[in-house]
Amino acid sequence: MTATAPMFLDVGGTSIAVRQSQGAAVRPSQGAAPGVVWLGGYKSDMLGTKAETLAGWAAKEPRAFLRHDYSGHGESGGAFADGTISKWLAESLAVFRRFTQGKQILVGSSMGAWIALRMVQELRKAGDASVTGLVLLAPAPDFTAELVEPALTEAQKRDLSEKGFFAEPSDYSAEPYIYTRALIEDGRKNLVMGGPIDTHCPVHILQGLADADVPSSHALKLAALLPADDVTLSLIPDGDHRLSRPQDLDLLLRAVGDMVQRGM
Repeated sequence: MTATAPMFLDVGGTSIAVRQSQGAAVRPSQGAAPGVVWLGGYKSDMLGTKAETLAGWAAKEPRAFLRHDYSGHGESGGAFADGTISKWLAESLAVFRRFTQGKQILVGSSMGAWIALRMVQELRKAGDASVTGLVLLAPAPDFTAELVEPALTEAQKRDLSEKGFFAEPSDYSAEPYIYTRALIEDGRKNLVMGGPIDTHCPVHILQGLADADVPSSHALKLAALLPADDVTLSLIPDGDHRLSRPQDLDLLLRAVGDMVQRGM
């Protein structure tokens, strides 16, 4: 599908690109169906395959759908190397509070799953119970502490100490992934997997067993920390980290559609 031009929201002096589609009008006698909010991954943008597939599905429903680019990503302003979990979380909360009304389903991919879990925590602190479901794809909460730090080489540790960052090749882009000291240190302030995670809503996790970036053991650990009666874990035997094949996208749409029905 062809995406409409983005809107922009100033968050802390940075221009954050946002795309929003409205759902169907609701009669007073009807219960409003939840909207859907997309949260992308590290160095991903809101025009990726999964986000665009959800946008197409939402347009046909019609269902309210909201997505944005974190600072340093896609069409948003700011430098990628200046980003941290706290910064991207604040931007996501600002977009959520400005553009949503009523019940919402958060759909988080990879790092976006971490952002989604932190958003629920922060919204709940503020007395906002509007999130009625989470769909998490190849979830990577706490990835800086759980996946990046334990695997650091001596050379990478030296780069972090001396240069403030290290770079490694990306399977998804010609540009390398940059991991900064600030990202890693800030990640420790946003950890969610140190104990039980009370989301106050159902959670559906989609995880590929052939994921070379976020091992399935990470999703299993996350599922074990969630309320057992409210979590669904779908393991995809040949699924990779992207989960962007036609069969993966079909599973995503079914999971989101089911979560919307549960939230009505």
